[in-house]
Amino acid sequence: MSQAQVAAVAPASAAPRSKASPDGAMVWVEGVTKIYGSTVAVDGVSFTVRGGEVVGFLGPNGAGKTTTMKIVTGFLAPTRGRVLVAGKDVLVDPLYTKSRIGYLPENNPLYREMLVVDYLEYVAEMRAVPKDARPARLLKMAEVCGLRQVMGKYIGELSKGYRQRVGLAQAMMHDPEVLILDEPTAGLDPNQVVEMRELVRELGKAKTVILSTHNLAEVEATCDRAIIIARGRVVKDATIAELQQGAAAAGATGAAGARVAARYSLLLEPEDGAAAAADAVRAALMKLPGATGVKAGPPEGRALSFTVDAAPGADLRRAIFKLAVEQKLALLELHAEESKLEDIFHHLTTD
Repeated sequence: MSQAQVAAVAPASAAPRSKASPDGAMVWVEGVTKIYGSTVAVDGVSFTVRGGEVVGFLGPNGAGKTTTMKIVTGFLAPTRGRVLVAGKDVLVDPLYTKSRIGYLPENNPLYREMLVVDYLEYVAEMRAVPKDARPARLLKMAEVCGLRQVMGKYIGELSKGYRQRVGLAQAMMHDPEVLILDEPTAGLDPNQVVEMRELVRELGKAKTVILSTHNLAEVEATCDRAIIIARGRVVKDATIAELQQGAAAAGATGAAGARVAARYSLLLEPEDGAAAAADAVRAALMKLPGATGVKAGPPEGRALSFTVDAAPGADLRRAIFKLAVEQKLALLELHAEESKLEDIFHHLTTD
């Protein structure tokens, strides 16, 4: 991170910083619902995000992520529910709350016929950046977003990656307290993705950042916490560490709150030349208390391989060892695998 990038988080003006919402949150969402005709796009979504947090708003396509973000930013009114940003209601005080938010939407709307420098100057004026502070702010945004070499080009001539950078620059131009980024790395090359992630983490030291995405790697690399949404509802709200460990987190209920089980890989070999039928061993493993699924793998010589899935909270190691002794099987390997974030995500977002 360069000095110019770090400096980009500094205030562009001496405007007073606002107070947090209830519970000390910079973003406070309570019971937000959005209905289109007979379709419920968002169904009673509630969450809070505190200052300095980098939170991933994660879910499959069509889960309601973008609709929720539009409601939080005040671009869309909820059918029911309430949103406070920096202590103010987004519907009651829209000018105040929007001045505290920097928003990079999924479909980055830009004036393609404008020069990059002209567009950013226009954004600075619209965002009420003090006139004498604008040149320095433009230079900072050009540096932090990697736009120096294209400031004199028309936006329509830029690649998708550079257009995404221009969108991020406009979102940060007025030094907002809350940054809402919807798929910010879309269209960037691998090096640019790494740079963007570093920037988001740096910004999170001074700002509240909500990163809306369906990219699990993005959340793991960037965020402190993840809010997972499926079918318009929040199904999990947990730190990244809790998700990686498969632990239940506050705010998740029912089956969605269950711990995603560990998976055991086994390699069993019949002793004393005895023959062991794979189907019989598989059936015996399936009868173990806590086993939810058993899959036979390709044999390794005389050894039989299996994968055993465990129920939430179940530890099958002792039971597997006991079964091996009873069945006169040599336990050559027993490996417990922690559930991957992809497994947890799939578990939470599918019926």
